[in-house]
Amino acid sequence: MVFVNSLVPLTLLLWDAAHRRMGANPLEFATRTTGMLTLVFLLISLAVTPARKLTGWQWLGKHRRMLGLFAFFYGFLHLMTYVWFDKFFNLKAAALDILNRPFIAVGMAAFFIMVPLAITSTNKMVKRLGGKRWNRLHRIVYLSGALGALHYYMLVKADTRLPLTLAAVLGVLLGYRLFIKYIQPKPPARLLAPPR
Repeated sequence: MVFVNSLVPLTLLLWDAAHRRMGANPLEFATRTTGMLTLVFLLISLAVTPARKLTGWQWLGKHRRMLGLFAFFYGFLHLMTYVWFDKFFNLKAAALDILNRPFIAVGMAAFFIMVPLAITSTNKMVKRLGGKRWNRLHRIVYLSGALGALHYYMLVKADTRLPLTLAAVLGVLLGYRLFIKYIQPKPPARLLAPPR
């Protein structure tokens, strides 16, 4: 169900493209949509752990990696929309664009930070890295999310409410994780009952 629903936005985008319902600038529509989907799926994947702990719904945890991979998938589509349809695989023009337009460089950094996270999202890689190292590596997802929100903020000209909202949600999720790790008091260790 999660997998199918995660493909619904792509299906709707392809439907709009097939029926020419992407507005006056289809390229911009596709680029903005895939970029937004990347951030949304990234935030949903980060919200899984707090939601699981607050609700007690342990089954949510098994979908976290899939949601993260969908964030990477939509990020890849976002990048391909730019490289393929905007630059026609002219890597020199893309490199110049990155140098001259800082928001593109920030977006590229956000995407490439996600690459090792996607590569190490298999069960085999979790076992190979070990749980602690895997968790440490995957904490950089917050950096990717922050750069993604900054990329979006730098892109929009006037109305910055949406990128600021996404950045605020990311801040709340990061704040929750820091609170749980460093501030929340640990439950006292159980005292062993004296032998009878």
